[in-house]
Amino acid sequence: MILIADGGSTKADWIALNIDKSEAFRVRTLGLNPAVVAEEELNDRIVHMFQLINVKDEVTEIYFYGAGCGTPKPSKILEDVLQAIFINAKVHVAEDMLAAVYAASGSEPAIICILGTGSNSCYWDGENLHMKTASLGYVLMDEASGNYFGKLLIREYYYEKMPKGIAEKFEEEFNLDADYIKQNLYRTSNPNMYLASFAKFMFEFKEEKYIKRIIKRGFQEFFKYRILPFDKTAETPLYFIGSIAFYFRDILEKIAKKNNLKVTNVIQRPIDNLLEYHRNNITS
Repeated sequence: MILIADGGSTKADWIALNIDKSEAFRVRTLGLNPAVVAEEELNDRIVHMFQLINVKDEVTEIYFYGAGCGTPKPSKILEDVLQAIFINAKVHVAEDMLAAVYAASGSEPAIICILGTGSNSCYWDGENLHMKTASLGYVLMDEASGNYFGKLLIREYYYEKMPKGIAEKFEEEFNLDADYIKQNLYRTSNPNMYLASFAKFMFEFKEEKYIKRIIKRGFQEFFKYRILPFDKTAETPLYFIGSIAFYFRDILEKIAKKNNLKVTNVIQRPIDNLLEYHRNNITS
């Protein structure tokens, strides 16, 4: 049996394949970002998913693509956790950017972007990933991501820059007590996921001018730092992965046009495309 996983900071989608490449089952665990989640918690999030544990001795290979797996140290942490659970498996851990490439363009050159809980981008030349800069995560980067917008909304609320009517709705939806917010940011795991939870507010009020203005600002920052430095023309395919891009595609396309680029496609969840890539190219 082979496991294929697309792991974000908020959630991880798993698909199990039988030896004949037929699908055995699918499950979703909490996010498994080894850059922000402790090793013990990573282990618990996997072992508490009974479908995975029930087949742990049958799994021969694991292809895990995840947020936080773009540098050696956290990637090795997750690899060791998986290897300790699935003792008969050969474990492959790679960054989520590679999964996005496989899910979006396959072997065709393109700019691939992730706009989910976090954000990132690359240029794929058909064989290799090209990154302009390493991602330093939610504190310093992650422009236009869920956690970026969550942070911005909280700041706007506390600085009283949010329109009164929207602020009242914001208060109804979230616990905005200062101590509660700081507890979640500084004393619990996955602060990036906590910040991204505020982004759902934007989905509900996406027609408000204030929300649209915030989204446009974030998308323009993402283009400035994460897309334009590749110096590609509108002829280069441009793909986006993730819920932020999916739910605000109309605004995304306008910002792309403003920057003389064109969005080729937006994929909310890449796991199905990733499955087909593995069926056709990797699994035997």
